[in-house]
Amino acid sequence: MTRLCLGCIADDFTGATDLANNLVRAGMRVVQTVGVPSAAPPDDVDAIVVALKSRTIAASEAVAQSLSAFAWLQHHGARQIYFKYCSTFDSTPAGNIGPVTEALMDAMRDQPGASFTIATPAFPDNQRTVFKGHLFVGDRLLNESGMQHHPLTPMRDPDLVRVLQAQVNGKVGLVDYRVVAQGPAAIAARFDALRAEGVAMAIVDGIANDDLLRLGPALAGFPLVTGGSGVAIGLPANFGFAPSAASSALPPAAGAQAIVSGSCSRATHRQVRDFIDRGGAAHAIDPLQAESADASVAAALAWHARQAPGAPALFYSTAEPDAVGAVQARYGVEAAGAMIERVLAAIARGLVQQGVRQLIVAGGETSGACVQALGITQLMIGPQIDPGVPWCHASTGGPPPVPLHLALKSGNFGTDDFFTKAFATLP
Repeated sequence: MTRLCLGCIADDFTGATDLANNLVRAGMRVVQTVGVPSAAPPDDVDAIVVALKSRTIAASEAVAQSLSAFAWLQHHGARQIYFKYCSTFDSTPAGNIGPVTEALMDAMRDQPGASFTIATPAFPDNQRTVFKGHLFVGDRLLNESGMQHHPLTPMRDPDLVRVLQAQVNGKVGLVDYRVVAQGPAAIAARFDALRAEGVAMAIVDGIANDDLLRLGPALAGFPLVTGGSGVAIGLPANFGFAPSAASSALPPAAGAQAIVSGSCSRATHRQVRDFIDRGGAAHAIDPLQAESADASVAAALAWHARQAPGAPALFYSTAEPDAVGAVQARYGVEAAGAMIERVLAAIARGLVQQGVRQLIVAGGETSGACVQALGITQLMIGPQIDPGVPWCHASTGGPPPVPLHLALKSGNFGTDDFFTKAFATLP
């Protein structure tokens, strides 16, 4: 009999591990699946995160995939559903955050309390804070953080009430920091007041971890919670969990080490530069040459075969916004992204065939493509490297299946030395 407490739906692969990481650190044993599983969940896990690749697809398809994940989680007894999206609220004016949330609320309409939920991407550990409904990345408003240049989901408005309201039919309200600071009872009272006003969703301010810990008890019994991964730090205690080292235990690591980076975020730019400046072996993938996919992959793997054993190797297509724009202008936004993803995914598959057993992938879309190319269907979540980024353990699809330690890093996450220090954290 499953003991499943939380059933989570994540709209990309790095976001899924980000959420799972916070749940593990709070004491839950967590499995992440790649897509909706066909089999029943393991009996010994407390939370399951279903990782979808739905952030940038058509809203109707994102809704369909999310509802499929919800149906599986509900069938297997999940006591609360958590819809997880990016801490930079990545979304287009049409969605997909709003449409998926409304669809999940409608699917739960017979459950008490399902007509109201919250939304907040606050994650102070990663410098994502919400103040008076406005999202900050570090000290900058969202639209001044570099996210305004995102190639797929440029974020040009930091007002989350306004952003979400444009995507949904129901009314969107706000629970501001002054209410949150008063604790769970005040937050719950504000929820009741918003419900009475006909509000269906409320953006919740969060400027410190204590805010999220105060928010957690107020969400006990909610059928549906939505947010970034930060909200997760306050939920496990509602089910009686406390931090435990046992929840993050993984098998010992071995084998060659490699990094595949497709993110164009500022943080990943710095990480690539730091790795190279430290003398790390690096191979650049030219986006304009990626149309010759077979040749690009073959050249990358031949380069890797010539490298000295025992040191990690980096493969990166990370580029400046102007270079990304040139590729998009030539091929179109979706085609350019898919072209790069195919090349990097094929490189990741080839690296594992060459003996890589410790692999870091940077970028949400890149992570999704690589995980799918490797045939991975399930990951056990392990210890944290940096906030939001854990090591995981999985088996490739084979034949034969190969054990693999894997870190899926959101483009915006991690310190500048992330690529160097990550391997040192594995036992």
